[in-house]
Amino acid sequence: MIATLAEALSRIADLGGPVVLILGALSVLVLTVVLYKLWQFAAARVGSHRALQEAVAAWDAGDGAKAGAALQRSRSYLRPVIEMALSGQADPARLEAEAEARFARLESGFRLLDSVAQLAPLLGLFGTVLGMISAFQALQEAGAQVDPSILAGGIWVALLTTAVGLAVAMPTALVLSWLEARMDGERVFAQRALRTILAPAGPAVDRSALSQSEAQPTHA
Repeated sequence: MIATLAEALSRIADLGGPVVLILGALSVLVLTVVLYKLWQFAAARVGSHRALQEAVAAWDAGDGAKAGAALQRSRSYLRPVIEMALSGQADPARLEAEAEARFARLESGFRLLDSVAQLAPLLGLFGTVLGMISAFQALQEAGAQVDPSILAGGIWVALLTTAVGLAVAMPTALVLSWLEARMDGERVFAQRALRTILAPAGPAVDRSALSQSEAQPTHA
């Protein structure tokens, strides 16, 4: 089966020429980046903020000890930012900058995916134009003995690059949109959490209770 797949890929490359090879290399690059981003999101616990939500809710209710205990259970990449806010950092710009620095690390590679999603169809179109030029050259060389199959075959081969370009661009754009949507959700959560901590609805929190809770050993 592997040999058959390799033979099919080789035939496509022979038909499509160097443009298809470039698109194939881009598809491998995109797959590598996507797999890395999925691992990075999982390691950072993107979207897994239950403990942080409990900490923010407890702080909003005026319970510093419960907020500290919930904070210690969190393994989210946003925990240091929330901990800064709970510990007395009251500068919204500083807290937002800390959060954005973490968002930037998670969004590394997005520009590459966006570039591939835009460039792949253009590369496919470029390959089609080159293929059409070759087809009409072959038709011209045939002279009076024109065979319609020569032109039809050349057009078929030329359109192959456009199809490959679209096949690379569409999944890339779809995955990028999904990743960006998740990061938009992360920003909304961070902004809401920080603003809640800086302006809680409940009574003022005793920060010493928070410090005592953080000093106690906890089990994840």
